[in-house]
Amino acid sequence: MGCILVIDDHALVREGLAQTLSRLGGALSVIEATDAAHALALIDERDDIDLVITDLIMPGMNGFSLLATLRERDPSLPVLVVSALSDKPTVSRAMRQGASGFVSKGDSGAQLVEAVREVLDGNLYTPPARSKSSDAPPPNGLTRAQQRVLLLLAEGCSNREIAESLGLAEGTVKVHVSRILSAYKVGSRAQLLIALAREQARRRSH
Repeated sequence: MGCILVIDDHALVREGLAQTLSRLGGALSVIEATDAAHALALIDERDDIDLVITDLIMPGMNGFSLLATLRERDPSLPVLVVSALSDKPTVSRAMRQGASGFVSKGDSGAQLVEAVREVLDGNLYTPPARSKSSDAPPPNGLTRAQQRVLLLLAEGCSNREIAESLGLAEGTVKVHVSRILSAYKVGSRAQLLIALAREQARRRSH
């Protein structure tokens, strides 16, 4: 019996992915890892892993570095990325570094299952084309780059982690963070997280 290895540092995300993957049925089981180091240890221990599903933003080694490591160690092991960052540069970078597929965390469970089936069949899977509405200007006057930084700030990433994940200079990230704090009229990351939580609550209530 083969298995799928799910890597994400958030327990709720791992559990949600595992529940969605149960729709696949068959003889595939799901095992979980909290970070890249844990995942690599599991891969070394087992010979029944058919697919790796990984987030990009994790403590320690990020998903991009993990992709490169896995491609060097076992090019035949397919890796599907599931990430909140799903803009074209991020998807392209992940695919260049060895991903067999990419699914946005904003996609449906059905799309994840479809992607897993495609990748297990030996095909590549990329996100379907977004509607034109996705090209609307970002909220709060932020640029696309600042929106990407904002997503990582919301996940608690440091400037260094953001720089490594997005391929930016740390100084550039600092400039983006300053602009984001100004746009949200807050003076610290903690205040920004509160503002984002309130914004999310307002959206849910509408």
